[in-house]
Amino acid sequence: MTETTGTTAGRSGTGTARASSPRAAGAAPAWRNWAGNVTARPARTVAPATTGEVAAAVARAAADGLKVKAAGTGHSFTAAAATDGLLLRPERLAGLRAIDRAAGTVTVGAGTTLRQLNETLSAHGLSLANMGDIMEQTVSGAVSTGTHGTGRASASLSAQVRGLELVTADGSVLACSADENPEVFAAARLGLGALGVITALTFAVEPEFLLRAREEPMPLDRVTAEFGQLVAENEHFEFYWFPHTTSCVTKRNNRSAGPAAPPGRIGAFVEDELLSNGLFGALCAVGSAVPAAVPGIARIAGRALSARTYTDVPYKVFTSPRRVRFLEMEYALPGEAAIPALRELRAAIERSRLRVAFPVEVRTAPADDIPLSTAHGRDTAYIAVHMYRGVPYQAYFRAAEQIMTSHGGRPHWGKLHSRDAGHLAAAYPRFEEFTALRDRLDPQRVFGNDYLRRVLGA
Repeated sequence: MTETTGTTAGRSGTGTARASSPRAAGAAPAWRNWAGNVTARPARTVAPATTGEVAAAVARAAADGLKVKAAGTGHSFTAAAATDGLLLRPERLAGLRAIDRAAGTVTVGAGTTLRQLNETLSAHGLSLANMGDIMEQTVSGAVSTGTHGTGRASASLSAQVRGLELVTADGSVLACSADENPEVFAAARLGLGALGVITALTFAVEPEFLLRAREEPMPLDRVTAEFGQLVAENEHFEFYWFPHTTSCVTKRNNRSAGPAAPPGRIGAFVEDELLSNGLFGALCAVGSAVPAAVPGIARIAGRALSARTYTDVPYKVFTSPRRVRFLEMEYALPGEAAIPALRELRAAIERSRLRVAFPVEVRTAPADDIPLSTAHGRDTAYIAVHMYRGVPYQAYFRAAEQIMTSHGGRPHWGKLHSRDAGHLAAAYPRFEEFTALRDRLDPQRVFGNDYLRRVLGA
């Protein structure tokens, strides 16, 4: 049975984005991403409410010689969404469009945030199979940059997409799925905004289930020795290693028959807000002012979180609040390279003057068939490095990147890296297939910017 809603935001239409609207075109203010490391000064900004308005805005910008980019909540650390032309804001392209319980799908507007999507799904007794650890991104931004969680068999958000609506450079609107425009669908599930503007997405969903989370400290030597076993025995496994220490925090999430047993309000506040955000943020601020204190801070942070178990609906288990701002680089490695690369990273930190307060995150994903997916064609392990915002990060990220690329790593498209099209063409077997499709859909590079020129070529 297909259910539809009475919501008009995000529905197709033939109007144009209204310049007289306070949300529409005008002298556009500067746009900044969440981390504050990317600033864009678009010539104009519009916030269209329908697919038709997006198409009209794109056609008008192209006629005026302006580049076009859509920017969501700015959770990418790269300049993937930056433009000096027309900036499309998707917040009015939000909301539930349809639920098809027979097909096991839900369609939402592209500007819907992951929080809104998950809360809506839960209200209808539905859930995604897997997701990352924050919910602030728009669905279109998350899939376009390859956002993922961790999972033995369940893959990224892009791999859970079953259909999408795309406005191309000439203002055409394409409905894309495995059966309709399949070559566009295959690529646009993770398209970097290079093929057009996504206005709606259809996700595979399933009846809501429960996850039992088991979080506990574990020595680094044990985690690295048992990594393969921990991944194989758990549906979702990840760990965080605190540099300058031998301490890790592990998280195992597995489906549960219930009953639900969410963390108590006080316990959740202490773990998720006071320790993971309040105390950690204060420690990072001290480390920023006094770098020599970082190893001691890392030891405190590594011991601060205690073991706990709880059972809840998936999105409440997968995600956590992230209020401490940082910069991040993440590389996707062949699964078997994760632990050797992590050992090399640890050695590089120990023999250098680097002071790293943020933990290193390790996750996994199964192989998929999306052309630009970081997990394309191989079971994958992700290693992510972070630095507190405002602290020099370049030396640490350069050292980490050198190690990751030596192991065949592919950079996350929405996180900091220095790779270019020459490197990436060799890393992705279907890279030329993607760029050929881009040549066909956007020969004039209406959706281009400096970031895409670097990673995809001119």
